[in-house]
Amino acid sequence: MKILHTADWHVGKVLKNQPRIDEQRLVLRDLVRLANDEDVDLVIVAGDLFETTAPGPQAQGLVMQTLMALRAEGRHVVVLAGNHDNSRLVQDVYRPVLGELGLHVIGTPQRPDRGGTLTLDTRSGERAVVAALPFLSHRVAVRAAEVLLHAPSQHNQDYANRMRSIIGMLCDGFTGDTVNLVTTHATLLGGRWGGGEREVQSLLGYEVPPDTFPVSTHYAALGHLHRYQQIDGPCPIAYSGSPIALDFGEEDNESMAVIVHATPDSRATIRPVPLTGGRRLTTLRGTLDEVIAAGEEAGDAFLRVILKQKASAGLADMVREKLPNTLDVKIHEDFLAKAHAGEVKSRIGRTPADLFADFLSEREIDDPRLAAMFSELLEDSTGSR
Repeated sequence: MKILHTADWHVGKVLKNQPRIDEQRLVLRDLVRLANDEDVDLVIVAGDLFETTAPGPQAQGLVMQTLMALRAEGRHVVVLAGNHDNSRLVQDVYRPVLGELGLHVIGTPQRPDRGGTLTLDTRSGERAVVAALPFLSHRVAVRAAEVLLHAPSQHNQDYANRMRSIIGMLCDGFTGDTVNLVTTHATLLGGRWGGGEREVQSLLGYEVPPDTFPVSTHYAALGHLHRYQQIDGPCPIAYSGSPIALDFGEEDNESMAVIVHATPDSRATIRPVPLTGGRRLTTLRGTLDEVIAAGEEAGDAFLRVILKQKASAGLADMVREKLPNTLDVKIHEDFLAKAHAGEVKSRIGRTPADLFADFLSEREIDDPRLAAMFSELLEDSTGSR
């Protein structure tokens, strides 16, 4: 059996006012080409189809078209909701509509007999059993453990143990004559982040040990970390990574999809395949003259420029005039005027999200996922939604 594993499309992403939809259209077209060229039997999309929980029509149209194209030729397609997706939109709208067209969509945690465990007869003649679990916040994990396991949740049980219990239950249908697969959108211990998000995830206790997956698993297809990587564990485990670099913290990531060969009686083999269509992201550091010289060699890459000189009127405009692909211009912290050090904004009437945004701005941290995780933590702590 041949499987195509992809994740973290984040369709609708806008970086510094620059829409990425045209790049995403090209790279997803390349993904469909790969599915056709490799003649895969099964496609797994492991979460974060969209960048936001309220995707626009253009983003939704591109995702729908891509999923239907992947479904062509009788392939099975399994789709999860990630933490950036609206789980109710995926479950209540996409699941019934795409389900009528033969796709398997899981937006919220489901019992094995309600779609949490899928038994799929593939074109290769082999049968796959897929344990599928979308992203779970701390609060949703408590509720899911109670509903799926039919037992009161132990409130002192941590997130990792709840995930272990739920995944173990979903994997009960694994047999010796099937290709046994797990897919989820989660953070595994030992995983490498592309930006500054790892420390926050660790602090929130969202990390799950690799031995959460049973040894009878032929392959675990993961989403959430945007860098392609394999994780050591009791079975073959991999993150496909995102098909484009989403922000400048990921500029060194390679855009990949994963082709997996698996049979019931052998260990799966994993082959990463590069994807084309996304533009490179590049950070240039130096004086005005230095970054302009370097930028002339950057091709069509989108640029972040960090100037190592004092700020002056019109400096950013001069950079953008010479380097029109520049999305962001900053002054290196060593050259920032000390006068700004004493500036303090009033907290009166400002939300926790506003204050956290100030915190990120003061430290020149540009990663929208941190704000999303802060909102998730705030939601869990206040019990909202």
